[in-house]
Amino acid sequence: MPNLIRDARPADLDPINDIYNHYVLHSTATFHERPLTADERLAWWREHAERYPVLVLGEGERLLGWACLSPYVGRCGYRFTVEDSVYLRPEACGRGLGRVLLSALLERGRAAGFHSVVAFVVADQPPSLRLHERLGFQRSGRLAEVGHKFGRWLDVVLMQKLL
Repeated sequence: MPNLIRDARPADLDPINDIYNHYVLHSTATFHERPLTADERLAWWREHAERYPVLVLGEGERLLGWACLSPYVGRCGYRFTVEDSVYLRPEACGRGLGRVLLSALLERGRAAGFHSVVAFVVADQPPSLRLHERLGFQRSGRLAEVGHKFGRWLDVVLMQKLL
């Protein structure tokens, strides 16, 4: 069982990117269509570092997953609303680790003073939909065919949890 959830550090950026880029190449869980470079991940890190938590989950020295809160919309009136992201190594899925990681992230969001967390979950990702529902997210709507990847139009389910 994993033994550590902690704040991410700059040394974690390569493993974070490796995990994420797996989903870029093999999944509809993200709508990126090309792997992110190390420079792009560093820019992402700098955008999050001060206000938005980035957590990692490790087992020994190996990073099994990561999660973060990101700005929802750039306008100041939305400053208390964030969007969540959770990614696990494929071999770590199905072990309840997403729930552990997202639970910790929600606590960090609450402590940081955020009020609302939204999730944009691709409709063909039932494990992610179940994860969010189990942690109290409510389905708020469905956006038909707003994403396109692997030659398919994809719906996104909008979910929300008030902290």
